[in-house]
Amino acid sequence: MTIAFTICSINYLAQARTLGDSLASTNPEILFVIGLVDSQEGVAFEESYQPKYPMVEIDKIGIEGFEEMAARYNITELNTAVKPFYFTYFFRQYPKAQNVIYFDPDIIVYQPLTELLTSLKNHEAVLTPHINTPIEDRLTPNELHHLNTGICNLGFVAFRRSEVNTEFIKWWEEKLRYECLIDLCNGLFVDQNWMNFLPVFVPDTHIERNPGYNAAYWNLHERTFSQKENVFYVNENNPLIFLHYSGYDPEKPAVLSKYQDRFQLSERPDAMPLFDIYRESLIKNGNAYYRKFACAYIKPPKVFRYQRVRKLLKRPFNYLKDQLDTM
Repeated sequence: MTIAFTICSINYLAQARTLGDSLASTNPEILFVIGLVDSQEGVAFEESYQPKYPMVEIDKIGIEGFEEMAARYNITELNTAVKPFYFTYFFRQYPKAQNVIYFDPDIIVYQPLTELLTSLKNHEAVLTPHINTPIEDRLTPNELHHLNTGICNLGFVAFRRSEVNTEFIKWWEEKLRYECLIDLCNGLFVDQNWMNFLPVFVPDTHIERNPGYNAAYWNLHERTFSQKENVFYVNENNPLIFLHYSGYDPEKPAVLSKYQDRFQLSERPDAMPLFDIYRESLIKNGNAYYRKFACAYIKPPKVFRYQRVRKLLKRPFNYLKDQLDTM
């Protein structure tokens, strides 16, 4: 048995539904579950917007100290910080599950995951690097950005059931409990830099370099798309397994991703059909409807910013105090 899951708050359910639809059409044998970092208490979805995929709310998976985590993180950090806890939950709740796969909600799976499941039979875990080849310009993102944000992209990671993975995921949980911050000056970009340790701590980790995996704005310098007989290919010969539409907003359809400045979508006619598919899917699945919902666990922005600023101002004094205490 294989489980695939994503994590989101209600405001991203259109993306999660689109991912689920793609898995249902390409990999119907895989159980897809939405990890909901939100509360449905007092929420009544219109019938057409009621997700058809099972949703497991965050307060149901047994994270000790979750309220404290919610208080210290913004919505992006919180949705990322709970990722290893969901892996633990699925392996615990589904004894027959041999594999658990995570996908970011802004992904479409285009092909059966046959090769990935074979990799999980032969290896403990599977990751994809942001890039396979050097970047020849100074645009964003480049290698320096990836050094800051992680060599591998954690929009996807897969584990098989094993003792070594259980130990790694437990370690990962404790790191993300407190240090899943967007804080580049201190070497943190949510969970991604922590995953640099996976191939070190779990040596039998497979780094998947097939360009059909996790194609996204950060690797478009080395990947082009084509279509033959209703199948999308990458670099002519590799079927597109899944595309990560990170930073795409269907209300700004000309912008390939808000996180990059290397390509205008108009400059990539090879990618346009894929982005047309995604835009139409998000609109159909209620992107505008779900965007109206605020996450129940996140403080209002002004309150949260005040807490962050106060913490940053206190940091040098806390450092000085620590140094004095050690004298």
